[in-house]
Amino acid sequence: MARWLGIDHGTRRLGIAVGDSASGIASPVAQLPAAREGIADRICGLVEEYGAEGIVVGWPLNADGTEGPQGKLAGAFAADLARATGLDVRLWDESLSSFEADDRLKGRMTRQKKKRRQDAVAAAAILEDFFSRGGPGTAPRAGETC
Repeated sequence: MARWLGIDHGTRRLGIAVGDSASGIASPVAQLPAAREGIADRICGLVEEYGAEGIVVGWPLNADGTEGPQGKLAGAFAADLARATGLDVRLWDESLSSFEADDRLKGRMTRQKKKRRQDAVAAAAILEDFFSRGGPGTAPRAGETC
């Protein structure tokens, strides 16, 4: 069983989830400010706390599968994270993960509380999709994309 952290990368916030490849289930764990300084240390702390062996970073792709400006930012973040942690960091198409998160949270909490959890729930959706579609064997490593 391999544990992975999932990250929904945003310019304001990072949603963090943890899951294992054996069950294919992921759980939201945190939402962090996207400040560049010190974020690798905070993520390393979560890696250690949860015993994660790898990290999956949500990769926003255009509808035609190409990488736009936000995809480039997420790719650069993932490459930086791979260098900082020494872990296997993979990119995964995050298409519709925010809609999935909204659906999972629908009717469960107030709008304000939902906003505070949405990114972490989206990270769990990204991680579960990663597991269900073959995991690391089907995802590019950070820094290997064009």
